Amino acid sequence: MPSLPRRIAVAVGALAALVLGSCGGDSEPTPEPVSDCPTGGTTLTAQNFGLAFFQSYCTRCHSSTRTGAARNGAPPDFNYDTIEGIRAHLRDIDAEAGADGSAVNTEMPPGDPRPTDAERRQLSEWIGCGAN
Repeated sequence: MPSLPRRIAVAVGALAALVLGSCGGDSEPTPEPVSDCPTGGTTLTAQNFGLAFFQSYCTRCHSSTRTGAARNGAPPDFNYDTIEGIRAHLRDIDAEAGADGSAVNTEMPPGDPRPTDAERRQLSEWIGCGAN
């Protein structure tokens, strides 16, 4: 069962999506909150995990050096070739590509090579612990 802060965040996100949706804007659905950090923390860092994960699976589309059709539909402001670009979109990344105890999100990447479920769990752990 999700923790109380996660359930509250989901409820607040759903309420915000409902309110924004009723304003007639073009808002996207609110992604699920970032995964929780394990009780003991993590040994995963940007240097020993995060940057290599994004280089292996994400920057073929989500890179500031790619434009037009080479992005394969990736939004132009979603670039993961820097740690700052990654941190700007942690909730979206976790919702599209991460995994926790209850779900494996496989929306991204849309084609091979794709991360294993274990790598997706590591991604969520790293994100949940601050993506440091």
